[in-house]
Amino acid sequence: MKIAILGYGQEGPSAEKFLRARHPEATFDIFDSFSREDLKLSDYDLVVRSPSVPPTWLKSAGAKKSTTVTRLFFSAIKNSVIGITGTKGKGTTSSLIATLLEATNTPVKLVGNIGTPALDSLDQIQPQDAIIYEMSSFQLWDLDTSPHIAVVLGIAPDHLDRHADFDDYVAAKGHIAEFQSTHDYCIYDSNNQYSAKIAALSPGHKIPYPPQLDAAAQQMLDNLLDYLTVPGNHNREDATIALMACAAHYQQDLSTFIQKNHQIVANAFTKFQGLPHRIEFVRELNNIRYYDDNYSSAFPALDVALATFADTPTILIAGGKDRGLDLSTTKARLFSAPNLKKVILIGETAPILAADADPNTYIIADSLESAVKLAKTTAEQFQEAESSNYDLCIPGRASGKIKSPVVVMSPGAASFDMFKNFRDRGEQFQQLVRELE
Repeated sequence: MKIAILGYGQEGPSAEKFLRARHPEATFDIFDSFSREDLKLSDYDLVVRSPSVPPTWLKSAGAKKSTTVTRLFFSAIKNSVIGITGTKGKGTTSSLIATLLEATNTPVKLVGNIGTPALDSLDQIQPQDAIIYEMSSFQLWDLDTSPHIAVVLGIAPDHLDRHADFDDYVAAKGHIAEFQSTHDYCIYDSNNQYSAKIAALSPGHKIPYPPQLDAAAQQMLDNLLDYLTVPGNHNREDATIALMACAAHYQQDLSTFIQKNHQIVANAFTKFQGLPHRIEFVRELNNIRYYDDNYSSAFPALDVALATFADTPTILIAGGKDRGLDLSTTKARLFSAPNLKKVILIGETAPILAADADPNTYIIADSLESAVKLAKTTAEQFQEAESSNYDLCIPGRASGKIKSPVVVMSPGAASFDMFKNFRDRGEQFQQLVRELE
């Protein structure tokens, strides 16, 4: 048996280990660096596709049979799987579901984009474990099995440098629900037409977000959400959806689950610190708070960051890899958000975003170090000017305590023009912020 593995990043070694154990007689060829034109796969009995390799490449290269780590994982387990997809919020929602299930005495394994590569977890999975699987469009692209509980967050254009178009992206996401049974559950964002479109594919129980609750249950939910320590309405939304997924896991309606587990959930929310590089608080210096949102690689995440600090004067560091995307929506938001006092632009998209913009609204920095220093100076100058205005009692100024500005790095773009990945970008940002004096 001849097996080819396309891509040898995080999932490739897992696939090789899994298949060698089951096919000790097989020979393996690893394709770690290749182009579509170079691929010749007709001689292989099985081809393993890494997440970022389009399935169409395999067909054009003559592959007879193909699979992925996700498909191999689903074929190897019998556990209940809660799958989470969407354009933003997957990681936070997955983590919250895992936190809440563990708090209510269900053991979990967190796998996929956020956790351990799925196949690497097989030896540790016990029959009673719930599997929480964060699923990207790349992992769902040619999946032919859907999880027991599918969570479909908001869908917006993303990864169009790899997908043929937005329709292909949505179709890939749709596989999370398409192969469900009538005994399964699909929780979806009813305010997002693409999420609703995916939910319509499921023959299972469809549960829309926002939940339909009576006044007493809504008050109880709002009270619970107030225990969250992570900022932003988006985190309250993700936490609500996580509660809905847990209720589905226990085959309860949301009101019943909240009522039975009110104090447990409150304690879990209080302890939940969020994920690294997702609007993560770094430090406070001279009354200015610095936040790392370097997971933000597309406009929807950037938009969430701006909304999180809508009532706070904000100095934003944004920009990154130019992936050939239409940046008109990003640009319009950057230069119309009332809370933005200055945008520090970096990376390949900087001149694109700055084109025709008011020069007083932005600064282009040639490095991240320069951007952080410029952001600090700009924030301190704004704070000083506001303090002076307040002291002079300028007519029309609202009374009360002056709200100090925040510095937020939320690039809204990929990192590969200047950094290894978003983690590298975020770690460098945090280090530079900690070095500020």
